[in-house]
Amino acid sequence: MAVTVPRIKLGTQGFEVSKQGLGCLGMSTSYAPRKPEHEMIQLIHHAVNSGVTFLDTSDAYGPHTNEILVGKALKGGIREKVQIATKFGVVLKDGKMEVHGEPEYVRAACEASLKRLDVDYIDLYYVHRIDPLVPIEVTMGELKKLVEEGKIKYIGLSEPSVSTLRRAHAVHPISAIQIEWSLWARDVEEELIPACRELGIGIVPYSPLGKGFLSSGPKLVQNLAESDYRKVFPRFQPEHVEKNKVIYERISKMAARKGCTPSQLALAWVHHQGDDVSPIPGTTRTEHFNENIGALSVKLTPEEMTELSDLADAVEGERNVFMKSTWKYADTPLVYEPNQPSLSYERV
Repeated sequence: MAVTVPRIKLGTQGFEVSKQGLGCLGMSTSYAPRKPEHEMIQLIHHAVNSGVTFLDTSDAYGPHTNEILVGKALKGGIREKVQIATKFGVVLKDGKMEVHGEPEYVRAACEASLKRLDVDYIDLYYVHRIDPLVPIEVTMGELKKLVEEGKIKYIGLSEPSVSTLRRAHAVHPISAIQIEWSLWARDVEEELIPACRELGIGIVPYSPLGKGFLSSGPKLVQNLAESDYRKVFPRFQPEHVEKNKVIYERISKMAARKGCTPSQLALAWVHHQGDDVSPIPGTTRTEHFNENIGALSVKLTPEEMTELSDLADAVEGERNVFMKSTWKYADTPLVYEPNQPSLSYERV
């Protein structure tokens, strides 16, 4: 039986997307092994035909190759059916990650993404990470100009702090934030989610399946290729896997009772967080995509939601290898002064 994918609005500016999106990162980088490009294009087409039209990419994925892949998939008349979200600001240089939010960089990155995607506009343009050397108001000022010029339609932030979110939203409405939110990533619920709802900002959870652990448990970790970036994540390390497997086992038991898969149950928990939430699970397999959208048909009672939510207490290890609880530390220390005649940014 075909699943009907509902539509929701992110933010208060009219941005409409599918209730579940498709994360495209793993189609080009980070996960292994790689799949042929034509298969990934077929998967994107299948997703769009199934009603999943919210596609997530970034200039950092590859870098650049994922945007090119998505752009190729948009050929043949489907551009107007989809909502493209991409990101800027993360630069991989000499094996290290830099973050940039200077106005000239914002504009150059946007122009480059438009070219790689081969589109006239970007639906949702995220600040991928907050630049600690550039006041968020300065970055937002350039994004606002890009909206006025029609090059982007809506603005988003990825992993912001509450303070940064409020400051950015004061310059131009933020339509959505992207954050890690799942059964084992719950730290955003205390401050960030309430702030989004106060301001009318949509929520796009990435890694809603715990980078695959909530779908497959310890066997996923055991079978990861050496080149798979998930091997370095703290929660995937041997000292944590043994305890984290309990979470997967409890999810599996409830899923068996409800007649669904662990993936569907974990995703259903995210969907039940509200109609302002559109998770973006990624996959490179059509059968996994079909399984994921099946989560939209799984109904959970308040008691089941509580039972699942309590699993977070058992999680061991940091969620992010790059920085501890990223969004809590994403605030720029710089104070913005609107009448400054000029700004300069010195990088080490």
